[in-house]
Amino acid sequence: MLTNTQIQFQNHQITTAEEVTEKLRDIMALDPSSTTVNEGPLFAEVDMGADTPAPTIRATVVQAATVFYDTPATLDKAERLLAEAASYGAQLVVFPEAFIGGYPRGSTFGVTIGNRTAKGKEDFRKYHASAIDVPGPEVDRLAALAGKYKVYLVMGVIERDGYTLYCTVLFFDSQGHYLGKHRKVMPTALERIIWGFGDGSTIPVFETPIGKIGAAICWENRMPLLRTAMYAKGVEIYCAPTADSREVWQASMTHIALEGGCFVLSANQFCRRKDYPPPPEYVFSGTEEDLVPDSVVCAGGSSIISPSGVVLAGPNYDGEALISADLDLGEVARAKFDFDVVGHYSRPEVLSLVVKDNPMSPVSFTSKSRKAESSQE
Repeated sequence: MLTNTQIQFQNHQITTAEEVTEKLRDIMALDPSSTTVNEGPLFAEVDMGADTPAPTIRATVVQAATVFYDTPATLDKAERLLAEAASYGAQLVVFPEAFIGGYPRGSTFGVTIGNRTAKGKEDFRKYHASAIDVPGPEVDRLAALAGKYKVYLVMGVIERDGYTLYCTVLFFDSQGHYLGKHRKVMPTALERIIWGFGDGSTIPVFETPIGKIGAAICWENRMPLLRTAMYAKGVEIYCAPTADSREVWQASMTHIALEGGCFVLSANQFCRRKDYPPPPEYVFSGTEEDLVPDSVVCAGGSSIISPSGVVLAGPNYDGEALISADLDLGEVARAKFDFDVVGHYSRPEVLSLVVKDNPMSPVSFTSKSRKAESSQE
């Protein structure tokens, strides 16, 4: 039977060994008979549970060139690269911007203000033919490859939607399922001639067993509000397929890793003039006369950066490569303790963001609404 002093001890919240000792002395002083406490525990032991370590996953960024104007050959190359990355233990593989369909570096598609050339229009027709439908057979093949090699796959593509093209990233899980897509919300400079604009409905962050994965493409990574939307969705593995091989790009990648408290995986193509069709079929406007087949037209610079801003792999400017690093997801929590941009370091009463994440369609048909209403009656 417990004495009053024992009941007080049992209900008292004890947090340190010193406090336990002090409390026992108090009980002995007040009630000598309480020495019987040694006969059994005063309260049941509480199992606090073991500390479960955060997972570590191996990520690979691919630095390689498209087989331009040849999508089937590019898909074959993607499989070879995936197989090699998987053989090194990769669980997540990120490909560059526009890997499937190609980044039309150096081309203006014959556009000047107020005019388009016949050759430029034909160039667009061929580029349009190299793009892929989403969903479509190429997406099915990419999903099958992700399942075959048991990797999460982030793939840059040129998406064809009717006669408009989008610079897009596709996401696949390691079981061979297509998860969704992100369309580049703001093409850069002359990219706007050939690509449409994404909207807020395709800014996903996917929660997976290897972390929360999202992507932003090339210079849209420099858009603070877009980044903030991704941070608010909890992105942990921030993929940044790009076409920017300048050294200053690394400063942006490091800043995003620090700002978001996330891993940043930047994948770029490494390509030479000979990776594009020869002139006159394909012309690098303004520089063609200075190029030889081995001239480097995109130097890569792919890299992997930790949430604390440490460069884990890269940047690589030497050639086509697979660039890998092991990501300790516990680093995310450690970094967020310092700075959580949409958490303890936010001031929503002063600064806030509204994201319009509904699809924006130029045409709506009221007959669909009427049909839906009649089916509910």
